[in-house]
Amino acid sequence: MHYIQNYLHHFIKKWFDEELWIHIGETVLKIIVVLIIASFIIKVGKKAIHKVFQVRAKAPLRFSERREATLVRLLNNALTYIVGFVAIVTVLSLLTINVQGLLAGAGIVGLAVGFGAQSLVKDIISGFFIIFEDQFSVGDYVSIGKNQGVVEEIGLRTTKIKNWTGELYIIPNGNITEVTNFSIHNSIAVVDVHIPYEENIDRAEQAIQEFLISFAEQHDEVIGEPQVLGVQTLGTSHVTLRIAAETLPMAHWEIARSLNKEIKKVLDEHHIQAPYPKMVTYSRGDQPYHQIYKGDHDGR
Repeated sequence: MHYIQNYLHHFIKKWFDEELWIHIGETVLKIIVVLIIASFIIKVGKKAIHKVFQVRAKAPLRFSERREATLVRLLNNALTYIVGFVAIVTVLSLLTINVQGLLAGAGIVGLAVGFGAQSLVKDIISGFFIIFEDQFSVGDYVSIGKNQGVVEEIGLRTTKIKNWTGELYIIPNGNITEVTNFSIHNSIAVVDVHIPYEENIDRAEQAIQEFLISFAEQHDEVIGEPQVLGVQTLGTSHVTLRIAAETLPMAHWEIARSLNKEIKKVLDEHHIQAPYPKMVTYSRGDQPYHQIYKGDHDGR
């Protein structure tokens, strides 16, 4: 009984101490102030970042819109992480937790992880530069090594591209050494048309060129007027005419298929036949077989 009374007396004296509650109140107030300041810095910093890029957009020399959007997101995330880390360390120090020991331990663990995961660090660094330099973005059609497809996702560690047949390739960023991006600049649709030697080449070129004028007006993907470049090759049974059309990025395949279809109709309208293999036979009248053979043998 005496033990319980002493325990209650000690408990009441400890938790109803005025100085203790003043200290707790001051600590809570300081934590609230730290969180408010951190939130204020993040909010003002993000507005400043957007303001800087708005001013830069009016300059004669500027980044592409895709790169600006990527840099804004990257800087916003970096600002949030840095301010949040400083705020957490400050709150822990206010709670009388040994922050120096935690930082030292985290540094040792980070060093060990860095030595054990060099490929992971390489992937993250490569991913950062891919995003920072705007080498490609989500939705672009790219070729990475032997893989081609549309970029589905760009992360700090891996990049995912989807082939047109449905395969999804997951590529570590550290393995990306060479990238071909087909979605930045305009494409060129190239179509080869075979004309028989028996047909008039000038008439075929004129008919195709007149058609190309109306074709460009009907397709918004075509930039400018397609051109008949001229004779590309001389085949065994045909002459090859090459047509080139500048298109929007990644529209050249669709435009090339449309050109093939419409040019076929134009050639039919002008009665220009398509080339086909021909077999030519020679007859020497009514000479006997042995005379024909002998003539060939003698070189006549």
